[in-house]
Amino acid sequence: MATTGIQGHEAAALLERTREAVDPELRRTVEQLPGPLRRIAQYHFGWVHADGSAAAGRAGKAIRPALVLAAAEALGGRAEGALRPAAAVELVHNFTLLHDDIIDEDSRRRGRPTAWTVFGLPDALLAGDAMLAHALRGLARDPDPAAARASARLAACVVELCAGQQADCAFEERADVDLDECLTMALAKTGALLGCSCALGALYAGAGEEEVEAMDAFGREAGLAFQLIDDLIGIWGDPEHTGKPAGADLAARKKSLPVVAALTSGTPAGADLARLYAGPMTGADVRLAAEAVERAGGRDWAQAHAADRMGRAVQQLSRAVPDLGAAGGLLALAEFVTRRTR
Repeated sequence: MATTGIQGHEAAALLERTREAVDPELRRTVEQLPGPLRRIAQYHFGWVHADGSAAAGRAGKAIRPALVLAAAEALGGRAEGALRPAAAVELVHNFTLLHDDIIDEDSRRRGRPTAWTVFGLPDALLAGDAMLAHALRGLARDPDPAAARASARLAACVVELCAGQQADCAFEERADVDLDECLTMALAKTGALLGCSCALGALYAGAGEEEVEAMDAFGREAGLAFQLIDDLIGIWGDPEHTGKPAGADLAARKKSLPVVAALTSGTPAGADLARLYAGPMTGADVRLAAEAVERAGGRDWAQAHAADRMGRAVQQLSRAVPDLGAAGGLLALAEFVTRRTR
């Protein structure tokens, strides 16, 4: 779903400016990786084909680096001064994507084969590890006074991301996952990095601890809204836009938020979904599962809860930036993540 209205256009322009500003720093960092790992990272970002020849792909939407730059500007800093942390969070995000594709055994990302299916599981795994190390090294070497705190904060965030991913995997083996622990998992797996992105922007703007924590809380709440919408896309997204098969999350029997809301609804449709989730699913079963999630109220709950979390996000943002007029970029990005369909 593309955003509409003034904020939608503002978000699109901000994301485009972010890509143009951060891409050179990102490419310089990836270029420092050892040869074989460098090619895997470049392929993952869409910059080269499997044989190393140049490609015209784009390295994702750049939401996280855009949050870094927008947060810095909202608190009186300069976006140009926060390019290193912006590149660092994008490297960390893509480290998680490389690993997620392996863990989930996904065969497609951004419309083409995933890196591990092209280069093999060990090399793709190691390329992700190397990207993470370079993200942290890049911040540690930054002469900016905020760099040390930013590096420590990003490292702590990575630990939280790993804990969230581990919980997500563990849920697949359990039949008794409740909504509260699923929300906690999503806050760690997705909200943590969006919160950290906003906090890093605040640090590089020279903000105080209270403003930094409020920015982190804003990003976390927006990140949970983002995950709710992402889960809906994982069930009902258009494969031409998502680059993945329709209902891929259902076929993998993932305990996404709309699914857990449906499974714990106490409705006949929730019981139908539980029976489908008890074993491997055919294409017909995936369609039945999507219908069951909707009939059990999972889709409506996820949409309503995403809106509620965005309301909380704006409240947190107002703690850091009382005049929300100065935070137009952050608000536009928040609108973008909760109104997209791909």
